[in-house]
Amino acid sequence: MANLNTDLSQHKAVTILRILYPIWAVVGLFSIIYVPITLIVVEDAAATASNILANESLFRMGIAGSLITQLIHIAVVLVLYKLFKTVNKDHALLLVVLGLVGVPISMLNTLNRVAALLLASGGDYLKVFSSEQLQALMMFFLNMNEQGIFIATIFWGLWLLPLGYLIYNSGYFPKILGVLMILAGIGYTLEPFVRFLLPNFTAIILPVLYLLVMGEIIFMGWVVLKGAKIPETTS
Repeated sequence: MANLNTDLSQHKAVTILRILYPIWAVVGLFSIIYVPITLIVVEDAAATASNILANESLFRMGIAGSLITQLIHIAVVLVLYKLFKTVNKDHALLLVVLGLVGVPISMLNTLNRVAALLLASGGDYLKVFSSEQLQALMMFFLNMNEQGIFIATIFWGLWLLPLGYLIYNSGYFPKILGVLMILAGIGYTLEPFVRFLLPNFTAIILPVLYLLVMGEIIFMGWVVLKGAKIPETTS
C-alpha cells in the first residue's frame, strides 16, 4: 500500500499555503511598499522626519511587518519543501537553502529602519548633533535600508528558480506556471545588478523585469484560488 501520510502531508501543505500566501502578500506590501511611500519624502529629510514622528505607530508597524514577512517566508519555504520533496529532493533542498539565505539579510537590514526611528526621535544622547545632522543621518539609514532590500532581492529571485523547476515537473500545476516562476526568479535576481551597474538604463530595463516578477504573484494567486492537483496514491 502506498504511503498515505505523504499524500496527506502534500494536501495539508497546499492548504497551509492557501492561508499563508494572502497574509504574506498583505503584510509584505504594507511594510515594504505602503509605509515607505506614505512616510518617506525623497530628498527631503525634514519632511520625512516630520512624517515619521507624526506617524510613529505606522512606522513601527512597518518595522514589525518587515520582520513578520520574513518569518512567514521561512514557513512558506518549509511548506513548499514538503509539497515538492517527492518530485525532486535535490531541487527541493536547493529551494530551501536559497530561500532561507535571504532571511537573515532582510531581518538585519531592518535595523536600518530602527536606526532611522531613533535618529528621528532624537534622544538626549543625540543632542551633540544638530537637527539637520540627525535628519541627514536618518535619511542615510533609510537609504541603506532600501539598498539592503536590493541585495536581499538577489536571493528572493534565486530560490524561485528551483521552485519553478519543481512546479514545471510536478504535474500539480499547469507547466506554464513553472515557466513564469523561473522568469520571475530571473527578474528578481537581475534587478539589483541593473540598479548597481546600469543606473542610467533603469527606466528602460526595470519595467521589463517588473513584468517578469509577476509570475510569482500569478502562481500565488493560482494556489489560493485553484489549489493543486495532488495525485491520489494507489496500492
